[in-house]
Amino acid sequence: MIRSPAMLRSLLTAGLLGASIAVSAGAAAAADSFVAGTEDLPLMPALRAVRDSAVVFDKPQGRIVEAKATGRTTRDAVEKFYASTLPELGWTAEGRNVWRRENERLRIDLGGRDGDLTVGFTILPNH
Repeated sequence: MIRSPAMLRSLLTAGLLGASIAVSAGAAAAADSFVAGTEDLPLMPALRAVRDSAVVFDKPQGRIVEAKATGRTTRDAVEKFYASTLPELGWTAEGRNVWRRENERLRIDLGGRDGDLTVGFTILPNH
């Protein structure tokens, strides 16, 4: 499993280039950020965290994280970003926008319309 921020930045950059997405200096800086409440789930550069939206619980059975982000992007771009990035971080797809890693399950919910998207991230213990 990859937990080093430097290694994660390298993978994100490689994933973005592999997907032929142009990365501006501002977007590259955003690639250093993570979904609120996590330090191992990258926030797509086109997204910005919704302030005070993160809820985090650490339980003996695992962590529970809920967070939201918004951006002027498309559903397709979000799905492609996470489909190329998450497997490099040990996540396995279980369905559309549902991922599993070790004892955790990640669900990515897309709301709003393309160009004004809200993305919800939920991590729950996978039992």
